Amino acid sequence: MSKLTQLYDQDYTAWAETNAALLKAGRFEAIDIEHLLEELSDMGKSEQRSLESRLRVLLAHLLKWQFQYAQLSERWREFDGRSWRNTIVHQRAELKLLLRKHPSMKRLWTAAVQEAYGDARELAAAESGLPIETFPSSCPYSDEAILDHTFFPPHQPGADSGNGG
Repeated sequence: MSKLTQLYDQDYTAWAETNAALLKAGRFEAIDIEHLLEELSDMGKSEQRSLESRLRVLLAHLLKWQFQYAQLSERWREFDGRSWRNTIVHQRAELKLLLRKHPSMKRLWTAAVQEAYGDARELAAAESGLPIETFPSSCPYSDEAILDHTFFPPHQPGADSGNGG
């Protein structure tokens, strides 16, 4: 096991700095290629997980906005959905930033929406107390609507069960 490989296990930051210095110096034979490739691969996976996670939260809040909002505003006059709106706005901004910084992620968008939607539906049901059947089985929002800062789905009255979450 090389010293650089040992450094990877003991001090990741020092390992990364050492590899960066070796790359700058053109000392390619000294680089810890195995771990470097692993880290590069993980970086892409991390960004994809971030994309799906942000989509899951955004879609769950859009679903609650559409299917639970009317019920809560009827029960509690003071409920105005401000925290949901803030979460929707924040997640959209973070998604746009992620896509701007990593434009190649756009090719993963459709699959990420499909992957995140099932979990978002379950999350919306768990948080709202509404039956999962309340929410459409496939994502009802277009790709454009998901990121459109002016889009908030219309409230659907008549969801008659739930715990007010």
